[in-house]
Amino acid sequence: MSDLSHLPLDLQEIAAGDNAQRIAFIRGQWWIGYPQAQASLDLLGAAIENEPGRVRPQCFLVLGPTNNGKSMIIEKLRRDHTPPVLPGRDEENIPVVVVQMLTDPGVARFYQHLLEILGSPVRRTARKHDLEALALSILKRVGARILIIDELHNLLAGTVPAQREFLNLLRFLGNELRIPIVGAGTKDAYLAIRTDSQLENRFHPIILPVWVEGDELNRLLQSFVATFPLRKPSFLSSAELQRWILARTGGTIGEIAALLRSAAVAAVESEEEAINQRSLRLMKYQGPAERRRLTEKLLV
Repeated sequence: MSDLSHLPLDLQEIAAGDNAQRIAFIRGQWWIGYPQAQASLDLLGAAIENEPGRVRPQCFLVLGPTNNGKSMIIEKLRRDHTPPVLPGRDEENIPVVVVQMLTDPGVARFYQHLLEILGSPVRRTARKHDLEALALSILKRVGARILIIDELHNLLAGTVPAQREFLNLLRFLGNELRIPIVGAGTKDAYLAIRTDSQLENRFHPIILPVWVEGDELNRLLQSFVATFPLRKPSFLSSAELQRWILARTGGTIGEIAALLRSAAVAAVESEEEAINQRSLRLMKYQGPAERRRLTEKLLV
């Protein structure tokens, strides 16, 4: 067995295990608290504590390209603010309510989907007014302190009148519930909100840009490497390697994570036990540009 002193004690135990266990661990999902993500969590966490009850609570837009950490931040926020289930308590407490924006942005369909998320499915034929009254009642009963709408850019899939109706819904929900509303999506989510000057002023943007070469990227790579149960240390700090990783992944954290996990699995399977040039060559990873070229080639 190699010297495992480069790993924390809990990872040393995993690194001493068999390859199948280590690969399963590497392929699992876990939270990497890089500064921008932590700052976003702190801001949204403060809103949960301080904004509910205000006449016009501060709302937020979490914006960034696809696969750049928005959904992971939302899930982390939800987990951190989910209270334990107490024995003998019938009603569930759901301070963080997360719903995904449907590609059909109709208000009635949104309420139906929200009620399904809250565990209260309703008939498709239910009237919009009844759906609204029931959704508001349940949101108040479960103690919702923030409502997060993921994939908000899907709003633009609707007609202009449907978009306007849904924007009015966002304003109504914030005023009626007096809790922060958070939309998460690509820049198209901002373009949709921007069409309403009142909403644009109410929604504070939280930007998650793509990664670029530099110290922050280096710290991110080292944070990932520190979570892999590899039996030898990996060194990924060179500018040349950073540029190569950015070129392969397009600079989004989801693709960077996929590349590094693939390289870590290759390091175990090849017995390299570190992410290095050989394990990077052997990894089974295709970046966005490679996948696009392959698809286009197959469609010819």
